[in-house]
Amino acid sequence: MNAPREHQPVLLREVLEALAIKPNGIYLDGTVGSAGHAREIVARLEDGLLIGLDCDPQALARAGAALAEHSAKVRLIHANFARLDAVLDELQIEHLDGILLDLGVSLTQLDSAERGLSFRLEGPLDMRLDPSLDTTAADLVNSLREDELIKIFRDYGEERYAVRIARNILQERRERPIKTTTDLVRIIERSVPARVRYRGRIHPATRVFQALRIAVNHELENLQRALEKGFARLRPGGRFVVISFHSLEDRIVKRYFKSLRERAQIWGPITPSSEERVQNPRARSAKLRVAHKLC
Repeated sequence: MNAPREHQPVLLREVLEALAIKPNGIYLDGTVGSAGHAREIVARLEDGLLIGLDCDPQALARAGAALAEHSAKVRLIHANFARLDAVLDELQIEHLDGILLDLGVSLTQLDSAERGLSFRLEGPLDMRLDPSLDTTAADLVNSLREDELIKIFRDYGEERYAVRIARNILQERRERPIKTTTDLVRIIERSVPARVRYRGRIHPATRVFQALRIAVNHELENLQRALEKGFARLRPGGRFVVISFHSLEDRIVKRYFKSLRERAQIWGPITPSSEERVQNPRARSAKLRVAHKLC
């Protein structure tokens, strides 16, 4: 078995510049993960505070270890960023100086076979980033109607062969439950024409796995809530920084930030340098957008 790949924070220099960190400011990292960005943010704080949220308890544990020397300036909380306003209420914090959302799934999560996030690793068809969620990807593929599966694959994966894949899923589950990532990959591969399967730039399962992960974790709905609630909790002069990795996320961020033009200065997208793309291929699709609250 290959060793887990090291997660590298994407657009780190650009994030720090965009946040314009104040030594006594209060900042929220809504996807603290392995603390790649958070470590650099908290290092720039003196009397300030960093609140780190993550829906993944394992990620929080990694963040705790990475930020141990700065523990007096850090609060780590198991919560989805869609609940940031409730978290701030519990901490009795009214306003923030900056918010960061790094929307990518980490390499650590992808390389954990038991999570079922990767079509390259055999594991249970789970896909929950937060293990306390009730519904897994296996629940969806074994219970949803054909039209519901088609909608997920089209809306969240922009999958060209959504109809074929959904029909073959229904045919397969009449014989036996679809339990593992390998089960699903096999169905997808036989649903996609050979000319695409063997010549396409990406694996034929990529879009369906993305779509199911988004559906299981309610990612787009949670992102919209976090944008609205987060901007409301920024103080004037505060910065909202978001890194997205696919067009569905970026479209939501772009549209919402555009709606703020009378109340915020907006800039982006900022993309990784050629040097970063070489050093960290995962960064290639990243886009950073910023909203600087004026009033």
